[in-house]
Amino acid sequence: MADKMQDLSEQIAQALQDTDQFKSLKTAFAAMKADDDTYTLFKQFQQIQLDLQQKQMAGQQLTDDEMKNAREVADKVAKIDTIKALMEAERGVNDLLSNLNKMITEPIQNIYQG
Repeated sequence: MADKMQDLSEQIAQALQDTDQFKSLKTAFAAMKADDDTYTLFKQFQQIQLDLQQKQMAGQQLTDDEMKNAREVADKVAKIDTIKALMEAERGVNDLLSNLNKMITEPIQNIYQG
């Protein structure tokens, strides 16, 4: 049974790569990455998000400076068209994955509902 699930997972991963949503994400990422300054800012934004998330998960309080820095970088990121396009493409892939997750977990939900 585990082998069958592994095979299906590989098929789903390939099917995902064939979707318009995935192709849009790949194109949007390449466009954003083509601009060195934008890509550097994007990586900085990702690192800030990761650091804040890890700190919160560890139960640590975020400082005012950390929050201010995060807001400033987020404001810069939000003004860049290639990053906005990337985030929109991410939403498309996330919607697709969310729908897939609903279908996969429906049998589990049915157990608890009935």
